[in-house]
Amino acid sequence: MDNATTPSIRAVGLGRDFAEHTAVDRLDLEVNPGEVYGLLGPNGSGKSTTVRMLTTMLRPSRGTARVAGADITRDPGAVRRRTGVVLQGTALDPLMSARELLLLQGRLQSLTARRARARCAELLTTFDARDFADTPVGRLSGGQRRRVDLAVALVQRPDVLFLDEPTTGLDPASRRGLWDEIRALSADHGVTVLLTTQYLEEADQLCDRVGILRAGRLVASAAPHVLKEQVGERVLTLRFGDALAAGRARELLAARGERLHTVEAAPHSVGIRLARPGADGETLLALASAGLHAASLTVDEPSLEDVFLRLALSPEGSLAA
Repeated sequence: MDNATTPSIRAVGLGRDFAEHTAVDRLDLEVNPGEVYGLLGPNGSGKSTTVRMLTTMLRPSRGTARVAGADITRDPGAVRRRTGVVLQGTALDPLMSARELLLLQGRLQSLTARRARARCAELLTTFDARDFADTPVGRLSGGQRRRVDLAVALVQRPDVLFLDEPTTGLDPASRRGLWDEIRALSADHGVTVLLTTQYLEEADQLCDRVGILRAGRLVASAAPHVLKEQVGERVLTLRFGDALAAGRARELLAARGERLHTVEAAPHSVGIRLARPGADGETLLALASAGLHAASLTVDEPSLEDVFLRLALSPEGSLAA
C-alpha cells in the first residue's frame, strides 16, 4: 500500500485495564498522514491513557496498533524513533537553555555534533526562539517553554507528533501562537499530529478531524463541521420593528410549514429552524413577498460544544440520524 494512503496511526480493538477499571475499551482509530487529529473527552474518558499506549509508555491490555508503520508492542523502539511526544507537564531541565537542550537531544538521537548544531539552529528559527535560545528554561514564559518543548520533540524529524493538552495554562495569545506552529508542522512539513485538548475552540480551529471519547470508547470521529451538522440545525433569528410585524411573520411561516424556534423575551423577533442549505434565502423571499422585512437577522450555527455536551456528557450520548 502507498505510504500516502497508509494511516499514520491505526488502532484496532485497543484497550487498557487498571485492576477492575477499564480506562480504554476496544478503541478503533485511524489518523491519516499529515492530519491534525484531536481527541476530546471529559476527565477520565481515556485520552491520556490512549496517548500513553500509542507512544509505548503503557502496554495495552488487548488489541493492536501501528504508529508510523511500526507495531507498538512488537517494535516499540521503532515507534519511539519515528515519533515525538509533548506531555501535559513540561519535562525540561529548568537550568538548561533551549540551545543546550536541542543539542543534547540531537546527540542522544545519534546526530553528529555538526548535524546537531545545524538542526538546533533550524528549530530555533522555526519556533522564533533565537532571542531566548540561551536563557535557562526555568526563566521563560509558559508559551516560550511550550515552543522549546515542541522543538525538542522535533529534533529527530518525527513522522508523528503526540501532544497531550499542549496549551493548558497558556494565555490566549500564547495559545494561538502555538496553534500556528502546529498548523505549520502539518501543512509545511507533513507531520501527523494527534492531540488531546480540553479546549473545544482549539479543536474546532486546529483539527482536520476530532474523535470524542466517552468512558473509554470512541463515540464519534469526523471533521468538526460534520459533527456540528449532525448534532443540530441552524437557527435563523429575524428581528422586526414591532411585535405586530413579528406576529404576522410567525403566522405566515407557520402556514408554510416552517418550524419555529422560541426566542426568549424577544416579542419583536422570530426564530426559524433551518433544516437544509438555502432555506434561509427561501424564508426571506417568502416574507418579502408578503411585505415583511426584518430590521436585522442572525444565523446561529451548532457549535462543537453542542456536540461535546451531547456525546460526552448527556445520558443519551448520540447524534441525530
